[in-house]
Amino acid sequence: MSSASRDTVLPSGLRWSAATSSIQIEGSPADDGGGRSIWDDFADVPGAVRDGSTPQRACDSYRHPESDVALIAGLGIDRYRFSIPWARVQPDGRGPGETAALDHYSRFVDALLEAGVTPFPTLYHWEMPSAVESDGGWLARDTAERFGEYAALVADRLSDRVRHWYTLNEPAMTTLQGYGTGALAPARQLLFGALPSVHHQLLAHAHAAEELRLRGAAAVGLVNNHTRVLPLTGSHDDLVAATVYDTLHNRLFSEPLLAGGYPDLEAFGLPSMPVRAGDLERIRSSIDFYGINFYNPTTVTAADPTGPLPFEIVPTPGAPVTGFGSEWPIVPGALRDLLLDLHHRHPRMPAVIIGENGASFPEPDDAGRIDDADRIDYLADHIAAVGEAIAAGVPVEEYTVWSLLDNWEWADGFTQRFGLVHVDFATGERTPKASYDWYRDAIARTRTADAIERTVL
Repeated sequence: MSSASRDTVLPSGLRWSAATSSIQIEGSPADDGGGRSIWDDFADVPGAVRDGSTPQRACDSYRHPESDVALIAGLGIDRYRFSIPWARVQPDGRGPGETAALDHYSRFVDALLEAGVTPFPTLYHWEMPSAVESDGGWLARDTAERFGEYAALVADRLSDRVRHWYTLNEPAMTTLQGYGTGALAPARQLLFGALPSVHHQLLAHAHAAEELRLRGAAAVGLVNNHTRVLPLTGSHDDLVAATVYDTLHNRLFSEPLLAGGYPDLEAFGLPSMPVRAGDLERIRSSIDFYGINFYNPTTVTAADPTGPLPFEIVPTPGAPVTGFGSEWPIVPGALRDLLLDLHHRHPRMPAVIIGENGASFPEPDDAGRIDDADRIDYLADHIAAVGEAIAAGVPVEEYTVWSLLDNWEWADGFTQRFGLVHVDFATGERTPKASYDWYRDAIARTRTADAIERTVL
């Protein structure tokens, strides 16, 4: 790692944030009087989680949030992104909200505000109540209305202090990996039969946005996982494969929100979305900002025509990788190119927020100080890519590091570490890494530079 990485001044004018999600750091709601979620069900399946772990306690943040608040305050960030689990607030996905859960998040919001940090909650970071999934989950249109009712319960309690909201996290991964391939909860393997979950998630977001705005929200949006899709070669077949994958992973979610309609799925021989009159108008008018999670590009090639899918994901040639190996290549310029392409398609797009960006690298379970130079380089290079996109006119207003803490990483359990802070999962002890100090210091330097620029102007 170069010394320049440690001395980076970040792009001016941005807000700075860090993120976590409830089940990954708080643990299962079912362990604290809440309902079971699809992740409790997923973890009960032998072999589903890489290390056999469960989200039962995770980092124990639900019982001891004060240490997390201290770390958040110490970073000097503007906002903190966290999630409120549906299964904790409505154990069965219906009825009144659980008072103890709402009290907890009310106290947490107060603690953030007292620390000078703006709370930025996510209403759904994959924490669907098992009871809702049993009724059809995101394959059922009724789930969209139920999600709106849940959003109203949370907003009734918090909207006097919370003005900025994410509704859904990464609907693309819920569709592709949760309902399509079964790699994530709820572990359905429906392939293209998963496509109705796209529309029902976007409709759920629209329902929630309406409820939040009725209660005074200043800004509502969702955040999707986007990837820059690269064809392995310039062959016609690889270009077609890349187009299909780009449509399924990116455009199927961005186009309804930013352009008011779905891509032409029938051109690829796929079924159309289950749209009813008025749906697309509600979806298009539902965002005040567009959230983008970015980790890596995706290289694809044409698949065997007798196979179930028309594309195959392959390693990105020449790219270094994170702790996930070839699945997660490191190509910072891909983030810039993704942002530029999205802005080119949608020149009147609203403000953009980078809702997650980060990387996992191998680190010891029991550790003191970790000098995670690889993570610092990853973050510095991706933030620089964001700066290049801003200079080219992309309206990025906020950048968020994933993650504040090492956590329970879904199907990978405790085997992947993304945190600016090391967590000893046996004891719960938190130890800031070198990347924590780097991010804190870079934010402080950038604010100083911004203040000097304002003074000169």
